Amino acid sequence: MTSIITWVIRVLATISLVAFIATATEASEWPSWRGSLQNGFSNETDLISNWSTDGENLIWRADFVGRSTPVVFNGKVCTNGRTGTGKTKQAIVSCWNAENGELLWERHLNVYNTTVPFNRVGWASVVGDQETGYLYAHVVDGRLICFGEKGQTVWEWRLGEDFGRASGYGGRTHTPILDEDRLVLSVIGAHWGDHAGPPRHRYFAFDKRTGDIVWIAKPSNNRPKDLNTQSPPVSAVINSQRLLIGGYADGWIYAIKARTGEKVWEFHLSQRGINTSIVVDRTTVYATHSEENVDEGTMGRLVAIDATGLGDITYTHEKWRVNELAVGFSSPLIYEDRLYVVDNSANLYAIETTDGRIAWQHNLGTVGKASPVWADNKIYMTEVNGNVHILEPGPDGVKQLDVEHIEVETGRYAEIYGSFAVAYGRLYFTSEEGIYCLGYKDKFVRGKTVLPELVEDPAPASTVTSLIQIVPAETIITAGDAATFSLRAFDRNGRFLREEQATWSLDGVRGEIRSDGTLTTDDNSGNHGGKVIAEVGNLTATAQVRVTGPLPWSENFETGRPSSWIGGGPSIQVVDEGGEQLLRKGPSPAGIHRHALYIGPESMSSYTLQADVMTTVQGRRKADVGLINSGYTLDLQGNHQRLEVRAWAAELRLGERMTFEWETEVWYTMKLRVDAEGSSSTIRGKVWERDTQEPDQWTITVEDPMAIQQGSPGLIGYSPVNVFFDNVSVMENQ
Repeated sequence: MTSIITWVIRVLATISLVAFIATATEASEWPSWRGSLQNGFSNETDLISNWSTDGENLIWRADFVGRSTPVVFNGKVCTNGRTGTGKTKQAIVSCWNAENGELLWERHLNVYNTTVPFNRVGWASVVGDQETGYLYAHVVDGRLICFGEKGQTVWEWRLGEDFGRASGYGGRTHTPILDEDRLVLSVIGAHWGDHAGPPRHRYFAFDKRTGDIVWIAKPSNNRPKDLNTQSPPVSAVINSQRLLIGGYADGWIYAIKARTGEKVWEFHLSQRGINTSIVVDRTTVYATHSEENVDEGTMGRLVAIDATGLGDITYTHEKWRVNELAVGFSSPLIYEDRLYVVDNSANLYAIETTDGRIAWQHNLGTVGKASPVWADNKIYMTEVNGNVHILEPGPDGVKQLDVEHIEVETGRYAEIYGSFAVAYGRLYFTSEEGIYCLGYKDKFVRGKTVLPELVEDPAPASTVTSLIQIVPAETIITAGDAATFSLRAFDRNGRFLREEQATWSLDGVRGEIRSDGTLTTDDNSGNHGGKVIAEVGNLTATAQVRVTGPLPWSENFETGRPSSWIGGGPSIQVVDEGGEQLLRKGPSPAGIHRHALYIGPESMSSYTLQADVMTTVQGRRKADVGLINSGYTLDLQGNHQRLEVRAWAAELRLGERMTFEWETEVWYTMKLRVDAEGSSSTIRGKVWERDTQEPDQWTITVEDPMAIQQGSPGLIGYSPVNVFFDNVSVMENQ
């Protein structure tokens, strides 16, 4: 097997592609967490072999608390992390001048509607787009945001409120990747419409410039074994198909067509979710995990998979395996004929790619989370307990060139979860103690390595259309507004052919759609959901549309649960109780009992939410029930007999509580109003027994000095027993 550089040159020589290959003296960039080639390899040379926290080969350092890998592109280094204390706890995204460490911009982001604790904020790495200069971040609470060159918001989604993304306490958060003009991200949760039902793992592809949803893919209908996983997919061209290949929450590896989301093959690797990224070498995929194996009672495995198959290739396309190798968090590195992996106990292994033979191993510490990086014939590696390693690998072993230990002010080791980024002749990494830039002080080589794009055979002129795709694949629109849809045609290999003309129609959407794909909704159509349909010959495509009507809204469930409400899964359904239709939130069949149901888009603000609620009791088991307004929760807690207003469940950033005695199996009315004025907001909650006079005074009032400016209305319940809702209404603040 040749080296990555040799392979690139060979590809260029055979495809007549005019491109520029970086020389040994030229710098490159690191726009994604595993670099430009998505495999942890850099062509940089003349890099440092040692450094010191006291100053040797330390170019600059900035105060920052981060746990992910930085990206370096367009002259800047960017990353995300956490900041603040008490009520000021937030997520933060920052960019510095890559040469001198000057802070270019930073954005502070409120965290809400999540149970992820503060020390896990900033989990997923950011990704940079060299073409547009945009930076993309996925925050632990489900905010996906595109930043412009000066840190301004270009577009954003709240994935929980808009698409039902689950947000568990574990904090593992998927890193987005860029593939052509698409930003691709894994989302686990319960959606609506065609994607309704129990929580499932899906890929979402967004237009990188506009945020429009290009496609939604669900290659598996298996139940996720873990709601918190972190395996970003990798792009590859195999059998003239552009693929995305990645680990899934159900323990399988899936390959899907990158432009359409269609499944090509699947490989069952683990009994639980996959947390490592795969690495691709030509037509071989290398994948790891550290959970129970599917065919024997051992833990952990590394496999080499022939990626040229179709369908279920678990038992037909495995080339070799290494058993009981627990590589559950660190993604593999490949260089020449060696694969380098780090197990959960921070042991680095060199493995022959031909047959899986272990050539040598070397201990780096005690906890292996970060992924190894190859540059200048050295491996750069971090370890969780504050250790930074520079290694020189050889045929039969490895030489330790340097190891530095980083501590926080109290003398405790600084946690390091992220990997190195290599760019401009320098090395960058983040830690709990700061962000570091290492290198030779007189060397900063600004430039881009122009690498060949993944090359496919062009589609012949006579190629038949196999699939049509509506873009956007899903949209949220206000009643009376218009939206325009386009139609794309693809061949059986997933290659784009052309924009298509179609016959358009609507299913459940109240409005009209013209022959050019422009939808106009009725002014007073109210909240509802449906589909846009496009037909070309015998091919059909659909896109989901949610329409938001003007306030006020009211819902008594006499016609069932509204189809466009988001989240909750099968534990939330409308039931008949003595001839009355009620929304019941029952115990979860598996996992935690806390779920939220969002009933409007996240763009809403300055409104009041009201609902009737009742809980049941079984022995000592009582429920909590509440309302969500603009990221704030009013929670009526059964076991504690109290009322709580909060903005972040895990941290109680705004955790104001008061004693409030209330009874089970008695109906109450809850009311929650939020007024955001400038940088602060006022949250008012009220609870009274239903069918009695509403009190004049608010039961609880809280001031937030860091206002959440907007957010979806929602219902929430922690329900080891049944919780019921009725007469839900949303109205503008008066």
